Amino acid sequence: MTINLTLFKTSSRARKVTALTSGLLVGFSLPPWGWWPLAIIGVTIFFALCNLSLRTHEVFALGTMFAIAWLSLGMMWMWWLTAPGYIFVIVLFSVLHGVAAVVANKFGNTPVTRPIAHTLAEVLRFSLPFGGVPLATLPIAISQTTFADLVSIGGPILTTWFVLQLGALFAAYFNRRESRAKVFRIAITLIVLQIFAIALPSSKPTGETLRIAIVQGGGPQGVLAINASAREAFDRHLKVTKTLQPSDELDAVLWPENVIDVADFKTSKEFIEIVTEASRLDAEFIVGITEDAGPNRFTNAQVVVQPTGEITSRYDKVRRVPFGEYVPAGLRSVLSAIGAPMNRIPNDAVAGKESAMIQIGTTKAAVVISWEAFFAGRANSGVEAGGEVLLNPTNGSSYTGTVLQTQQLATNSLRARETSRWTLQAATTGFSAVISPQGELTSRLGIGAAQTLIVDVPLHSGRTLYSRIGDAPLIIVLLITLISVRSINKRSKIKI
Repeated sequence: MTINLTLFKTSSRARKVTALTSGLLVGFSLPPWGWWPLAIIGVTIFFALCNLSLRTHEVFALGTMFAIAWLSLGMMWMWWLTAPGYIFVIVLFSVLHGVAAVVANKFGNTPVTRPIAHTLAEVLRFSLPFGGVPLATLPIAISQTTFADLVSIGGPILTTWFVLQLGALFAAYFNRRESRAKVFRIAITLIVLQIFAIALPSSKPTGETLRIAIVQGGGPQGVLAINASAREAFDRHLKVTKTLQPSDELDAVLWPENVIDVADFKTSKEFIEIVTEASRLDAEFIVGITEDAGPNRFTNAQVVVQPTGEITSRYDKVRRVPFGEYVPAGLRSVLSAIGAPMNRIPNDAVAGKESAMIQIGTTKAAVVISWEAFFAGRANSGVEAGGEVLLNPTNGSSYTGTVLQTQQLATNSLRARETSRWTLQAATTGFSAVISPQGELTSRLGIGAAQTLIVDVPLHSGRTLYSRIGDAPLIIVLLITLISVRSINKRSKIKI
């Protein structure tokens, strides 16, 4: 079986249109659209296109255009925050895939090298610049499928490679120049990996539960912090909290990220009101606060407040949002000089340094604040520290639409599988949700809803393979494989 590529062999324009189309297919596989098979179809078409004998500059152009279409859709949430930043990162990350397409063509054995090269391009995107932007990813697209179980053994990097390798497998199958034996070996590898991911034991319930209420205050979206009253968000969440009753017999109440914005929390009016509610419900309150930390600096933390008025645990956000919560060193004056709206980010957040864990009574809880949910290592640091449940307090009220919010839900589904922990997302305006260790979304509050979710969360102990090994071993294996293929192909050419 072969695909007729005669038109693409003769028309550069047709090839470029096809590259853009394949990228759009990948884009529509992502939340909020969520048509996940399109990710595999899009990658297959793109790889089949690159399998043609093309000049280096055209291969680079095709890879770049493929990624531009994919990421322009998947990262459009950034447009409403910073249009120049959106354009910059789309071009930058797309160029990485253009380079990856060229590398795969140069190294040969493309059914193997293409998935690796583009996976490594994604590794760079997850990390650079300024910590990376790991959104609009292939693992997010398949987060509600059995394929997502792969994150428990290899995290987002293995899952990215798996989707790309599936595309390469189908492209090789339709390419009459590829041997059936090679296609068969690739297929067997993917099947074995999937079986291993499903069968490998991970965590186990401790037998204990945590009865917790998630509070979502509701309110409008698309509102920047500089244009909003700090007290308004607090009042909305306090009003919803007052609907909870002592008869609910709660262990804890979870508020979203930075709902409390004060100079000093312990001496604030808001602190007294939180303690009053904690005493009324006889429950610990886990609340998101921002406090002043010196001239033009602030902290973003999640703290545990006891009914007695003590603050017994605190976690300060480590992974800050670049150009959202801080401006990277040396760039503020430069960007101001060229007219960038630096007034939107008047202060810089101070980065925390601790493991992502807080103590709730006798329970240790892993906690990632908002943006940190997109970084697997932050959630894992909390599990390494003994976290038996994963919390993600977040504030998505600055964003318009649901692109980011739905991708965050999908991401937390991956984090739940990676850590094998129940995961609770608490959002100011939505979505707040409860996710099982199998990645299943068991409860969700809608955008703008002012409600609570009460859940008895089973606590888990034990760790997945990915939690133990992290990303480094897999990155090393990918690099070694890529270099080895290059070396083998060079020796083969010399012998010929």
